[in-house]
Amino acid sequence: MERLIPALAAAVCIAAAVFWVRATIQRQRVAARLAGEQIDPDIWRLANNDYQRDFQMASITILTSVALTVVAIADVGFWPSVAVSLLAVPAAFALASQNSQTEVARIAAERADVEKKAREVLTQEELAPLQWAARLAPSDLPSLPGFEIGQAYQAGSGAMAGDFYDVFKVDDQRVAAVIGDVTGHGIEPSITALQAKYLLRAFLLQYRDPGQALEQLNAQMSVLERGEEFISLCVLVFDPEAGTVRYSSAGHPAAFVWHGREVLPLVATGPILMLDPRAPYHSREVAWEMDDVAVLYTDGLAEARNGDALFGEDGVASMIRRDPTASPDVLTKVLVEAARDFAGGPIADDVAVLVLRRS
Repeated sequence: MERLIPALAAAVCIAAAVFWVRATIQRQRVAARLAGEQIDPDIWRLANNDYQRDFQMASITILTSVALTVVAIADVGFWPSVAVSLLAVPAAFALASQNSQTEVARIAAERADVEKKAREVLTQEELAPLQWAARLAPSDLPSLPGFEIGQAYQAGSGAMAGDFYDVFKVDDQRVAAVIGDVTGHGIEPSITALQAKYLLRAFLLQYRDPGQALEQLNAQMSVLERGEEFISLCVLVFDPEAGTVRYSSAGHPAAFVWHGREVLPLVATGPILMLDPRAPYHSREVAWEMDDVAVLYTDGLAEARNGDALFGEDGVASMIRRDPTASPDVLTKVLVEAARDFAGGPIADDVAVLVLRRS
């Protein structure tokens, strides 16, 4: 009997040791996986703490089972054997609760997976507006021979906005520059802006006349029936070989061309898009010679407000006259800073500015 009791206790401890070793391996895998992932450090600390706790329990039960095995083999007397065998009581409790411990380990692993997925979703939500804005108003425009290009863009509230611009080759000789603004803020106007931007690119590649391209765009976008969404837009098609720029504007603030020491306004040639699906859009043409400058912008720049006063189209034209020889990059920054200074602080609305110089 004096050897049977420690032998039974040793068997209990060995069973508990097997359980704790398995639990330790499972916890270690979870902790190691979390350590290699971008996850909340606190979640990893909790998982690592559980691993260390189970490792300690595994070590204790292994050592206890070894000690009880020695007592069972050696002749130490009845009562010392009984006293030492009491070490198996905690191991017995561990065996009794092994199902709940396994369930806790499973829940911890699932919680870590949920936390990882949640953080991935949040990261995507944070990056999506920036990536979307980069499609609407890219910071890197194509390098086109014979053109210097500068651009500026800032969202008035959040990263989602309806302002957009585009510069691309229409054919071997001609280059198109587009700037537009969809009413409203948030994801819906941004979706409309992206659709309009790439539809217009397709129409400008198909039709030589920008007015005809706008008519096609208006007809297609009007089918969407987006309620209160409207698009103001200006298109310039440069033909350096002919020395001209042909333009069409759908209710957009006047773009400007610096030519012959004068600032020429390119006023609207048709109504805003999505107002009347059958509205006509006309094109006009002005000269485009060496060192001439074209400035396109959205209404956020002209509508920078100081009390009841607006920076206005006159403010834009005045800044162009001040230094028309400035590089396009400098001129875009000067225009935005001038409007910000006029407003006495950040501009509330979305702002996009596009400047092209013939070189």
